[in-house]
Amino acid sequence: MWSGFIRQNEEALRRVQGERLGKDMTKRQKKSLTRIIIAAVLMIILKFLPVEGWLKFVLYMVPYLVVGYDILRKAFKGILNKQVFDENFLMAVATIGAIALGNYKEGVSVMLFYQIGELFQSYAVGKSRRNISDLMDIRPDYANIEKDGELEQVDPDEVEVGTIIVVQPGEKVPIDGVIEEGSSTLNTSALTGESVPREAAAGDEVISGCINLTGLLKIRTTKEFGESTVSKILDLVENSSSKKSRSENFISKFARYYTPAVCYGALALAILPPLVRMFAFALAPEWGDWIYRALTFLVISCPCALVISIPLSFFAGIGGASHEGVLVKGSNYLETMAQTKYVVFDKTGTMTQGVFEVNGVHHNTMPEEQLLEYAALAECSSSHPISKSLQKAYGKQINRDRVTEIEELSGKGVTAKVDGIPVAAGNAKLMKYLNVEYSECEEVGTIVHVAVNGKYAGHILISDKLKPHAKEAIRDLKKAGITKTVMLTGDMKRVADKVAEELGIGEVYSELLPADKVAKVEQLLSQKSEKEKLAFVGDGINDAPVLSRADIGIAIGAGTDIAIDAADVVLMKSRLSDVPAAVRLSRATLKNIHENLFWAFFYNVIGIPLAAGVWIPIFGWTLNPMFGAFAMSLSSFCVVSNALRLNLFKVKDAKKDKKLKSEVSVSELSLTQTDGETKTLKIKGMMCGHCEARVKQALESLEGVEEAKVSHEAGTAVVILSAPVDEKLMKQNVEKEGYKVLSIK
Repeated sequence: MWSGFIRQNEEALRRVQGERLGKDMTKRQKKSLTRIIIAAVLMIILKFLPVEGWLKFVLYMVPYLVVGYDILRKAFKGILNKQVFDENFLMAVATIGAIALGNYKEGVSVMLFYQIGELFQSYAVGKSRRNISDLMDIRPDYANIEKDGELEQVDPDEVEVGTIIVVQPGEKVPIDGVIEEGSSTLNTSALTGESVPREAAAGDEVISGCINLTGLLKIRTTKEFGESTVSKILDLVENSSSKKSRSENFISKFARYYTPAVCYGALALAILPPLVRMFAFALAPEWGDWIYRALTFLVISCPCALVISIPLSFFAGIGGASHEGVLVKGSNYLETMAQTKYVVFDKTGTMTQGVFEVNGVHHNTMPEEQLLEYAALAECSSSHPISKSLQKAYGKQINRDRVTEIEELSGKGVTAKVDGIPVAAGNAKLMKYLNVEYSECEEVGTIVHVAVNGKYAGHILISDKLKPHAKEAIRDLKKAGITKTVMLTGDMKRVADKVAEELGIGEVYSELLPADKVAKVEQLLSQKSEKEKLAFVGDGINDAPVLSRADIGIAIGAGTDIAIDAADVVLMKSRLSDVPAAVRLSRATLKNIHENLFWAFFYNVIGIPLAAGVWIPIFGWTLNPMFGAFAMSLSSFCVVSNALRLNLFKVKDAKKDKKLKSEVSVSELSLTQTDGETKTLKIKGMMCGHCEARVKQALESLEGVEEAKVSHEAGTAVVILSAPVDEKLMKQNVEKEGYKVLSIK
């Protein structure tokens, strides 16, 4: 059973290509179930037939061969291929031995129970595989190329870069490219998880795997099929089983030695005790009894439950993650993720949307619409993201005939005449250059100051927006026991500090180059213990070095090549909430493995001595092969059923998250605070906004702390309580971050 599973586990995803594997598995399971039922019915009939001798042998061989012919065939092939010691060999020897001793019923029953266990295992593998194979719906079967006015279907592998392909309504986009002609609505849910269809027109880039819903599209391919988004995703999924965890590798090595040891142990059990009885004690050897016990030993020692316990749980875990849109490249990464204590985030495009938008107009001396009009027209010749955001906010067609004398001042902004009126739009340096008095903005973001006809007209606030559920994701990570959350960004310090404060991130490092990010991650890696793992969450090309260096690289977004190539985990639906969900699922998978291992070892510790006759002198307990086979099947059933529970695991449910542990015992607590009370902590060692954020996170992670207002200048933290909190816990959490609490009042 175990070797068959391992082979299935390694080959499963590769065999999903073409026709869906689920149908084949269903047919196979139905066939197996039919054979089991027929054999069971024949066994019941034979129990009531008064037959003896050769006729009894012949009649019992019918259900035996019906239910076990494939096992005998596999055992014979294994012997021919010099791969003798596997579960098929064990079952063949045990059942043939029982039949040779005249125990026909036991021999058939052993094979019957074994096949029942195989059926449960097949169902479990198929169930987990279907979660993964659902992704194969994005695989294109063909590409349309227009020749002589007619469409010809060709293999996507044969399409060269630069070829014009035609995608009709209802068809999948087979290869990444740019729309040359046509417009349509695209269903991208299989790749992005976004349920709202996306509009696409000439000039827009499209990625493979999307479904064309409405109009006909002509697309110029920009990549070969093997380098397209869909191919990379499928390759990731199909090869996930090749990267095994340490526990899987251990159990595979264990199985190579365990099965031969069982065979030799059974042989010794059949031969040595009779010889000892004959020559040492001058007793009857009782060959039949000891051979019978050896056969029972073979059956109950079959390592099915023990060896499938680990790979089946990992397979179910990876399948469950795939169902949620989280692609894990191997069970080794799933195992590592369960030990994650540090989570480091990129900012732009990861925590924020990476799209600049106008978020306010302040200190304006004219209507907002008019101010935006002047700014958008003045910036109309620029392709800068700020210019595009101004034009988007204006929301009307830009009439360039209204704009003259455009002059771009490097590092400052632009000046122009709009309808003959002088307009200047840029930063504070531009206002100083033009000797225009301006007003500072208290909010964080990019500020575009506007002067009209030489007078200050107001300023426009442009900023990046936080991604939906970003704050929720950070909160869930803290609840799940993540020791430290960190944000790395190349953005300005003021902007970075503001984002970190809004999200509740403990540490933030700004104005970093890609190399600086790697150095900072290296520093964080050196600070943690070996058992604690660091995960980095990023989205872009500049994050590739960090994604590779971290213990676990998690990429946001399935559309970028670098995300698929450099990361260990890819969040297909680009949801930050999937980060704590992935951690949650990885921990559930490891817990499931430990449960399976406990049951498998418990079964072996109890069953093997019983089969060997260890308890006969003490309690008189014995075990025949039929009950041994039943116990083996029951053990496999328990392991399989437990692994299947992972398909029901609610990855978004934070109720069972492992909370942060306190080193202060309950007996030491003095809960004297009342609801709504404030406490002021005098803290030494805070030097900057980073320090404030770390102390704030440390305090707000405590249950009962509603809010913490921290000032490094004053050296204080004012804590607003919603429930009683012990002062020792406050002090302890702050001092863990490297600061000294002088007093609490």
